[in-house]
Amino acid sequence: MIYTEIEPDFAENCSAVILEFVAAGVLRLTGTDTNSDVSIQITDDATMQQYNLEYMGIDAPTDVLSFPVPFQNPETGAPYLGDLLISLPTAARQAEAAGHSVSEEVKLLVVHGMLHLLGHDHATPEEKEAMWKLQDTLLAELGIVARPTE
Repeated sequence: MIYTEIEPDFAENCSAVILEFVAAGVLRLTGTDTNSDVSIQITDDATMQQYNLEYMGIDAPTDVLSFPVPFQNPETGAPYLGDLLISLPTAARQAEAAGHSVSEEVKLLVVHGMLHLLGHDHATPEEKEAMWKLQDTLLAELGIVARPTE
């Protein structure tokens, strides 16, 4: 099950149904157990900066953070993949710079974050090439027009 939490200030710019559809699509298209549990939180820059400093050592907001927490839910037996946090203000700035909607940027960030939860990374050029290729495939399959700018 995909659990979503959207801060009230951002509810009009973000749809839990769309976030859940994208996350479930990534699970399906990557052959991951579609009964897997994932948590997605849409938050602000201050919260993201706090988490980014605490967990990544970077004192600045970021667009998406992924926290893999692989375990099996004892109540349902479903795999729990982890948590995604997305900063809507950062996503909005990136969307404006890239020339697409905030909704498309958030969908891109869900795909990107889900890939991290599934074990993909972009720390080396080889990892980045493989992850970006898979990400582009998933974006196309899901009909998402946003593409990473880096």
